[in-house]
Amino acid sequence: MNLKIAVLSGDGIGPEVILQAKKALYAVGVVYEHDFIFEDALIGAVAIDKTGSALPEQTLNLCLNTDAVLLGAIGDPKYDSESDTKNSPEQGLLKFRKELGLFANIRPLKPFKGLLDVSPLKREIVEGVDFVIFRELTAGIYFGEKKLNEEGTIASDLCEYTEDEITKITHLAFQSAQKRRKKLTLVDMANVLETSRLWRKVVKAISVQYPEVSLDFLFADNAAKQIISNPKQFDVVLTGNLFGDILSDEASVITGSIGVLASTSLGENNVLFEPIHGSYPHAKGRNIANPFGSILSAAMLLEHFGLFEEAKKVYEGVEKAIEFNVVTIDLNPDSKFGTNEVGEFVSNFILNKDDLMYFNNDNVHLGQSTIV
Repeated sequence: MNLKIAVLSGDGIGPEVILQAKKALYAVGVVYEHDFIFEDALIGAVAIDKTGSALPEQTLNLCLNTDAVLLGAIGDPKYDSESDTKNSPEQGLLKFRKELGLFANIRPLKPFKGLLDVSPLKREIVEGVDFVIFRELTAGIYFGEKKLNEEGTIASDLCEYTEDEITKITHLAFQSAQKRRKKLTLVDMANVLETSRLWRKVVKAISVQYPEVSLDFLFADNAAKQIISNPKQFDVVLTGNLFGDILSDEASVITGSIGVLASTSLGENNVLFEPIHGSYPHAKGRNIANPFGSILSAAMLLEHFGLFEEAKKVYEGVEKAIEFNVVTIDLNPDSKFGTNEVGEFVSNFILNKDDLMYFNNDNVHLGQSTIV
């Protein structure tokens, strides 16, 4: 298979973790005889620094004419207090999602067995957890009209949804539930928000087309509690942009680190893959960022294009790295391995799929693991 992939490394640790995803895809290409063509482009703070725009036209045009997009991370503290919020890294990302029509963000959450004891939650709570969050991505409060009075004392953000915007992602979520454990939970605040009441109305109406899928509802505050106290109850979680952003980051504690989670953002004609973590600027250039989320995003890319055997190999590489304790310090504070070494381990595992792998942890130092 030939795929043209736009690579938007972005800011902070983005370039470091994206490099490891590219290594994994390169290894897959070698072993399974696929041709992945990578083309780099700018987005976020680095794009502002070099072009004056968080989303250059060149980047947008490239992404509109590729098979898939790999994204690293967006954001830089030097732009956090900028008065020109219309050209902040975050606004560039929001515009990017809108322009590509990426209306559905899909975030699977299934802890690796080797990390069950890394989670701050009790093992009996996290073992067996397997659910996926469908977050609406191109509407809601992030995209609504924003106002600030002249005195800077009154502000507002409009949260607005149309029936069509809710309908598109709802069908995707029900279709996913059909293939899983046939349960869908809508998270909203229908007790106080008119937009949430519209969500309930639309989702209920669509649910009759999926009679084998059970549908239940949780208010967002209760859902936040239930994700931590009883996460096994969930199968497919459907929610709006703001709640999905917050709840998926909260759910990451189940896995032991936000650095482990990957995601897909789907549009009608475009698709993007990215880890859910931020740019983590304090870790930039220190070789400590967890690349698993980015590597697993590459695995989701392979699955999207029907390359399931190849994706399985990437997952196995991550599992083997965890088994051999080749992880970054967020998963093991005493680890001697960094971002690059973890990425090398996974790519070498893919390249040497028929080899017996040996790892001597007694004498290991950075960059000196032995893979035979």
